Amino acid sequence: MSIKHNLDTIKQTLPEHVTLVAVSKTKPVSDLMEAYNAGQRIFGENKIQEMADKYQEMPKDIKWHMIGHVQRNKVKYMAEFVDLIHGVDSLKLLKEINKQAIKHDRIINCLLQIKIAEEDSKFGMRIKDAEELLLSETVSELKNINIVGLMGMATFTDNKDQIKEEFLRLKSAFEDLKDIQTSNCNLQTISMGMSGDYKLAIECGSTMVRVGSSIFGARNYNN
Repeated sequence: MSIKHNLDTIKQTLPEHVTLVAVSKTKPVSDLMEAYNAGQRIFGENKIQEMADKYQEMPKDIKWHMIGHVQRNKVKYMAEFVDLIHGVDSLKLLKEINKQAIKHDRIINCLLQIKIAEEDSKFGMRIKDAEELLLSETVSELKNINIVGLMGMATFTDNKDQIKEEFLRLKSAFEDLKDIQTSNCNLQTISMGMSGDYKLAIECGSTMVRVGSSIFGARNYNN
């Protein structure tokens, strides 16, 4: 099946309020352009350098989402153009994003990554820590970031009940935190769900899904 066909098929299953992020990591620009020509404008990458290279080559009306774990020393390479950073899991990272955003006279949108999975390999902060962060005076002084929602990654398992429980944990966290509104915090987005479980994620309250292999096919990590 073509990338356009895959995209059209997936979009037909998405409610209007759900945003589709096409996860294009490891895929060549030619594949991304096929999706672009089919109308897709939001692409997600998990390596900053790869995303920066693709940004240089591709049309400038694309919204680039950084969906992978972010190292602070790499923020400067995407601060000029990134539209949304999904995996913000510490105050130190928020400060660095703010610092780099100032250099480009931009406000960068961020999602706080909440740890909802049981497995240790997943990053993220506890709900209590996220609440303290959002209410802290230090964060309120960061004028060049905008915290717009939460992101979570479920455990990599075939157990749908466990995945559903973890998704509902993120939805619950969102409900607990969404009333915290400050000059740089207005939670509206719940980013959860990938190719294998995005329909379940939407049932559990997701407003943004990150779909890769169902659009572009299996990934080649040998490039």
